[in-house]
Amino acid sequence: MFEKSVMAGVACAAAACVQAAADVPPEAAARAVAPPARQAAAQHAKPRPDLSGRQRIGQASFYAGKFSGRKMADGTRMDPRNDSAASKTLPLGTTAKVTNLETGESAVVTIRDRGPYVKGRIVDLTPATAEKVGIDRHEGVSKVEVTPLTLPQHDEGAKARDASPHTKAAGPGPDSTSVPR
Repeated sequence: MFEKSVMAGVACAAAACVQAAADVPPEAAARAVAPPARQAAAQHAKPRPDLSGRQRIGQASFYAGKFSGRKMADGTRMDPRNDSAASKTLPLGTTAKVTNLETGESAVVTIRDRGPYVKGRIVDLTPATAEKVGIDRHEGVSKVEVTPLTLPQHDEGAKARDASPHTKAAGPGPDSTSVPR
C-alpha cells in the first residue's frame, strides 16, 4: 500500500512538472537550462596580458609541494627554492616586487607560470618566496601588492614582417630535391 502511494505521489509530481514546462515557451526553457553563450564565453575567456606596469593589490598564495619539478608555462621546471611566481595577466618573463601588506616584507620574483585560478588571488609564489614575504602554510594566503619592475620586450614588428605577403616562404625551391626519410 505504501509503495502505491509513493508511486502515485511521484506520478503527480511528474505531471505537475510536465504541465509547468508546457506553459513555458521553448526559448525561455532553453535559457533556464543553459547560460547564454556570451556568459559562458566570458567565464572561460583568457585574461589579456597587462602591459601597463601598474601595481596590483590582491591575495597571494604559494605553490603546493606537488608542483615541484613540473614544467611551468615558460618551459622551466618549478623549483621551490627559486624566486618564481605565477600570474594570470603579467607577461611571462616580467620581474616584479611582491610586498606582503600585513608584514611589510617583500621579494623580487620572475613571472614564469600562469595562475592562480582562484577568485581574488593575483599571484602564486614558490614556497621560498612565500617564506621571504611572511606567508606561512597555516594561513596559506596573504594580502600583497605586486609592482612590475621590468616587462619583457615584444617585437610586434617581427611578426608583422614575417607575415607580410611580400615575404617569400622558406622551403625547397623548384630546383631543389628532397629526400624522404
